[in-house]
Order: sequence, then C-alpha cells, then structure tokens
Amino acid sequence: MTDIFKTVLFPIDQSRETREAADVVTNVVKKYSSRLVLLSVVEEPPPDAPSADPMVSPEVVAKLLENAQSLFSGQGIQSETLERQGKPAFTICDVADEIGADLIIMGCRGLGLTEEGADDSVTTRVINLSPCPVLIVP
Repeated sequence: MTDIFKTVLFPIDQSRETREAADVVTNVVKKYSSRLVLLSVVEEPPPDAPSADPMVSPEVVAKLLENAQSLFSGQGIQSETLERQGKPAFTICDVADEIGADLIIMGCRGLGLTEEGADDSVTTRVINLSPCPVLIVP
C-alpha cells in the first residue's frame, strides 16, 4: 500500500491556495515517500496582447519554483521542477501523463479563474481531463 502515490504532481502559482495546499503535499509526499514534481505553467499571451504580462516573466516563474523547492527541502523533501508554456489545465494533465503521476494536488482556486467563472476554472478542467486522481485542497 505504501507505493500508491509514487509520483505526485503539484502545479504551483502565486496564489494563497497554492501556499495552503503545500502542507497537504508535504504530508502526502512524506507518508508515501513519493517523488514530487513541481510544475509552473506560463500561459501564452494571446497574439493581440499589447505585451507579455510582467507578472509571469521567466524570472518570476524561476523564483516561484525555486521558493517552492526550498520550502519543501526545508521539510526534507527533494523535488523536481518543470516549467511549461500553454493552457494551464491541458498542460497540467499532459505533464501528469508524461511523468506518470499517480496524484495531482492543487488548490481549489488559483491558477486563474476565467471570466466565465468557477465552472470553467482550471481546477474543474483538470478534474475532468486528468489521467490520475486529483486531490483538491479547499
């Protein structure tokens, strides 16, 4: 039973929900001695966007991943980091498939709600598309 969650994928962004979910990630990874993969998805700006959003500059993403990695290493957890570009929900599910994730853990919001509202959130899409179980941290 101990190898039930061999690989855990934790998509991160700058939201409070990501920070809150980190505690759950720590518990799961320690309990199951899982491999932890941190993922940051940078959404491609639409072609008609005046300029790329400085909030998601490569430096910001690198720093976000670095901070998350050091947070977990402070808990004695080694993690790998991945940075991808694309639509968050699809990218998260593609990466889960690619790394053979057994579990995706994510905050209930964060990763951007679209204008259409909660029904069309990244979280909802990931739940519908995921190749593995998804643990949503409220």
